Amino acid sequence: MGSLKKRRKAKINKHKRRKRMRANRHKNA
Repeated sequence: MGSLKKRRKAKINKHKRRKRMRANRHKNA
């Protein structure tokens, strides 16, 4: 069960990172 929680956290972090990257791209452009 603990591994599942960790996996979910990783998924959220990935999504957050993607959002941030997209924002940075707009800033650079």
